[in-house]
Amino acid sequence: MSLERPVPPDPYDLLPPKPSFTLTSEDVTDGQQMADTFADPSVGGAGKSPQLSWSGFPEGTKSFAITVYDPDAPTHSGFWHWALVNIPVSVTSLAQGAEPPAGAFAVRNDYGTKEYGGAAPPQGEPFPHRYVITVHAVDVEKLDVTPDVSPAVVSFNLTFHDLARAVIRPTYHIA
Repeated sequence: MSLERPVPPDPYDLLPPKPSFTLTSEDVTDGQQMADTFADPSVGGAGKSPQLSWSGFPEGTKSFAITVYDPDAPTHSGFWHWALVNIPVSVTSLAQGAEPPAGAFAVRNDYGTKEYGGAAPPQGEPFPHRYVITVHAVDVEKLDVTPDVSPAVVSFNLTFHDLARAVIRPTYHIA
């Protein structure tokens, strides 16, 4: 089996642009390899979500959503690692491995669980995978979704309620 293929575009390059705000992490860095702490146990990782902090979001923000998406997965649809919605506007950071804040919930990821799913690119991949970690500033307190929807449904709903996005794109590769 060959995993040779072109590098897919960044998903936000294909959507209408949005204003940005600041997203930082004590654990991951844009364009740099993530520690095994944030990889899935199936590849020897600890499966913890990274610490995230955000600021400078636009006036009118009423909640946040966090998505983690791998556009480089060898599928037609990428791979969703996390979609956490209805984060209260008063919450502007999450600790490493944090549970959802009160009122927020995760929908099922592509592993089939309702939590953060760590990085796990197939061994032998020709390039590092990008993990597009995005905090979305949302114009409603609660997205009209349930915990049983897919991250694609969350993403579709964000299309209509996303005021701005803050993004970090760390990578992960198994040698």
